[in-house]
Amino acid sequence: MKFWVKVKPGSKKEKVVRLSEDRLEVSVSAPPEKGKANDRLIELLAKHFRVKKSAVKLLRGERSREKLVEIEL
Repeated sequence: MKFWVKVKPGSKKEKVVRLSEDRLEVSVSAPPEKGKANDRLIELLAKHFRVKKSAVKLLRGERSREKLVEIEL
């Protein structure tokens, strides 16, 4: 399944919120430096969907707050 994800890096509280059927908003505590926020995003999505981190793939938006993510269930 594929989702568009809006990432909020540097947040005090980490959370995953479903905005619509194919859109999520994820707050991560990691800063947007050297891929740290992307790594934390993958960890949070894997935990949220109860899959391995290797099942979460970033398809688009590596340097953007809007990302296309694929999750293999």
